Amino acid sequence: MTEYPACPKCKCEYTYSNGSLIVCPECFHEWNPEEVVSESQETSKKIVDSNGNELHDGDSVVVIKDLPVKGSSKPVKAGTKVKNIRLTDGDHNIDCKIEGFGAMALKSEFVRKA
Repeated sequence: MTEYPACPKCKCEYTYSNGSLIVCPECFHEWNPEEVVSESQETSKKIVDSNGNELHDGDSVVVIKDLPVKGSSKPVKAGTKVKNIRLTDGDHNIDCKIEGFGAMALKSEFVRKA
């Protein structure tokens, strides 16, 4: 029996071949196994804001909701503009400095591109 790779979308192990494509029976995703490597490298580096705009190092963003700060009695207010961001890997994928708070890590889902 031939082993097929797990689905890149839902990680299902029960994939099967349909001609030159591999198909996932759970999410119905179809892909060409030769193209998966190049796509996964491109999508892993793409970070988007809450509106779906792609973010880059050095961009300015605006916080869209009040964000509580651990160890501080006041939150980062909605509408706060953050300049010169750096993109990183991980859960909090934006490193920046916010005036009055210092160095922070933010999630891209709570900001929009300015």
